[in-house]
Amino acid sequence: MRQAQYDEIFSIMEGSFPVSEFRTYSGQKALLDNPHYRIYTEQDAGGRIIAFLAAWEFPGLRFIEHIAVSPGIRGGGTGKILMDRFLARSEVPVLLEVEPPDGEIEQRRIGFYERLGFHLNPFEYVQPPLRSGEQDLPLRIMTYPGPVGAEEFRQYREILYSEVYKRTAPGS
Repeated sequence: MRQAQYDEIFSIMEGSFPVSEFRTYSGQKALLDNPHYRIYTEQDAGGRIIAFLAAWEFPGLRFIEHIAVSPGIRGGGTGKILMDRFLARSEVPVLLEVEPPDGEIEQRRIGFYERLGFHLNPFEYVQPPLRSGEQDLPLRIMTYPGPVGAEEFRQYREILYSEVYKRTAPGS
């Protein structure tokens, strides 16, 4: 990936997520060296990146860590196109994290993923801090193509904690 492409992706990330939900510039960039980490992009007619999907790909699951569309063109279907392409290439379950459905924005985001075929699971889950000085972030896990049971959730959480966050999962 060229430096300019990475800068475009990071700029979209900064405009789309609270600071606690993504790594520092160098921390995110370092992930590009990880063989399990992939970034898929959507570009405009001029070749400028307008959306991206960052995922971790393991033998038994695919984990979408970030998906974002450039703020100026949100709501036009670009995110759905990116997700549809990603899901069409998925032969294993796909997971993603969402904020609990406590407010209207969170409920709309969950609804977007549900329309794509994801299921909100009822299990307690926290995302470990992605930056120094940040706190654990209470989230929920959504799965595609179906919901998961407690044991399957535990196994997926173990993979996310050990491979993505480099931590030990609670209760391990």
